[in-house]
Amino acid sequence: MATIKISSKVEETAWNELRDLARESKRSVSELLSDAVEEYLARRQVRADPVRHLDDSIRENEELGKLLAQ
Repeated sequence: MATIKISSKVEETAWNELRDLARESKRSVSELLSDAVEEYLARRQVRADPVRHLDDSIRENEELGKLLAQ
C-alpha cells in the first residue's frame, strides 16, 4: 500500500508515551500511528451504519412518530 508523509501536533506527554510504546513493542512510531488511524476509521464506520439506519427509519416513520407523541 502506498504511504504519504503527514505532519501533526500532539501533546508532549502523549508523544513520549507513544515513543516509549514503540520502543517496548519493537515497532516504529509510524506503524503505531498507522494502526491507530485504521482502528479509529473502522470504529467510525461501524457506528455510522446504525446511525444512518436509525435516521432512515425515523424519516420513513415520521407520521407514526407524530401519532405516538399525541
